[in-house]
Amino acid sequence: MSKRLQTFSPIDGSLYLERDLATQEQIQRVLDSAVYAQQRWKQTPLAERVALGRRAIEAFAAREAQLAEELCWMMGRPIRYAPGEVRGFVERASYMADIAEQALADIRLPDKPGFSRFIRREPLGVSLVIAPWNYPYLTAVNAVMPALLAGNAVLLKHSAQTPLCSERMVEAFREAGLPEGVFQFLHLSHADTEQLIQAEPVRHVAFTGSVAGGAMVEKAAAGRFIATGLELGGKDPAYVRADADLAHAVETCVDGAFFNSGQSCCAIERIYVHDYLYDDFVEQAVALVKTYRLGRSDDPATTLGPVVRPEAAAFIRAQVAEAVGQGASALIDPDSFKLDKPGTCYLAPQILAGVNHGMRVMTEETFGPVVGIQRVSNDDEALALMNDSEFGLTAAIFSQNEPAALALAERIDAGTVFLNRCDYLDPALAWTGVKNSGRGCTLSSIGYEHLTRPKSFHFKTLL
Repeated sequence: MSKRLQTFSPIDGSLYLERDLATQEQIQRVLDSAVYAQQRWKQTPLAERVALGRRAIEAFAAREAQLAEELCWMMGRPIRYAPGEVRGFVERASYMADIAEQALADIRLPDKPGFSRFIRREPLGVSLVIAPWNYPYLTAVNAVMPALLAGNAVLLKHSAQTPLCSERMVEAFREAGLPEGVFQFLHLSHADTEQLIQAEPVRHVAFTGSVAGGAMVEKAAAGRFIATGLELGGKDPAYVRADADLAHAVETCVDGAFFNSGQSCCAIERIYVHDYLYDDFVEQAVALVKTYRLGRSDDPATTLGPVVRPEAAAFIRAQVAEAVGQGASALIDPDSFKLDKPGTCYLAPQILAGVNHGMRVMTEETFGPVVGIQRVSNDDEALALMNDSEFGLTAAIFSQNEPAALALAERIDAGTVFLNRCDYLDPALAWTGVKNSGRGCTLSSIGYEHLTRPKSFHFKTLL
């Protein structure tokens, strides 16, 4: 088994970087250092932890151009969009710093003569954050920043596709003056990651990735009684009601489906459109997608970059071909996108009409620049189809009737329901999923509850 991590760029297939995988001795040293450092870090006043976190945010933001270029080469985000992830990191981290004092404050109970009673939020200890390649900074910061502010030590393990991201995050916090051992990264094999989850010092695991990966985390942590947060797959739907603003719905749904080449857990992967608007919606969506420019991620003119690996592109092509074989219509001619070539990471965006839930493309996560559009006749039909999924991360409704949309949203099985927008995380709201999209919560004040444990103090005064 190779002891080297290799990252191949989806831009041209070249070897972008290599790193040594951590040895067992290095892993143990990192664990020991984290345990030692966390005992002191949790005693640091919260105001000091927050101030240090803000300095780390500034250090991270100052490297925006460098971080964006690295993202472009590691995972294929077009360079014109890559800086947005750095800004999103700053937004989320800053918000979690803003609310830390309130979210972590003692819960004081009503006065009771002769007693002092309160609940304090205690850090869990050492938190292991396992982050994916598709939004490597945004997924990691959701757990890393509040975990540190709550007084935990953090170990960060990124995907082999984006190993520099963990290094850059740790560098920013070290530059801000974070004590040694409080925040560390590890480059690990899958087997060593599983063993680390089972290590006694690890008291919390935050995992973002596939359903199979989430199952591995649960299996490895079974019987340890530790906290786990799992953000897994999605097959997120959008419903365009008859009263929707058509132009806005088309623009928003198309962007939600094809941004980042569709490689987002909360990307729009299936769209249900009311009969009244269906034909116009499809026509306008096809026209908009045809304006995309498929190209190298390092070309500023590119609006649609390659997917992460040739194997991913092959999976997506097979899903589309199968749907067409089952009666779906592919509305985009791949030949109009010159770089679209089997065996590469480059493939044209695709809109499928004539789809149904007997096709994998409408039920199985695609994670690529493909969306199916299905005609519906009313809210109840749309609701049944939206909920006909093993996933439940987000869902979007497009309507100008907010009360009707709210009544529908309350019946949708999803962690977040949007109205007239999609594919966005507001750090003030809880980020969570249902069904096979995972469990637990990051962001918002509720996110802090998953990174701490309640400790009750019940003091009786003796006169």
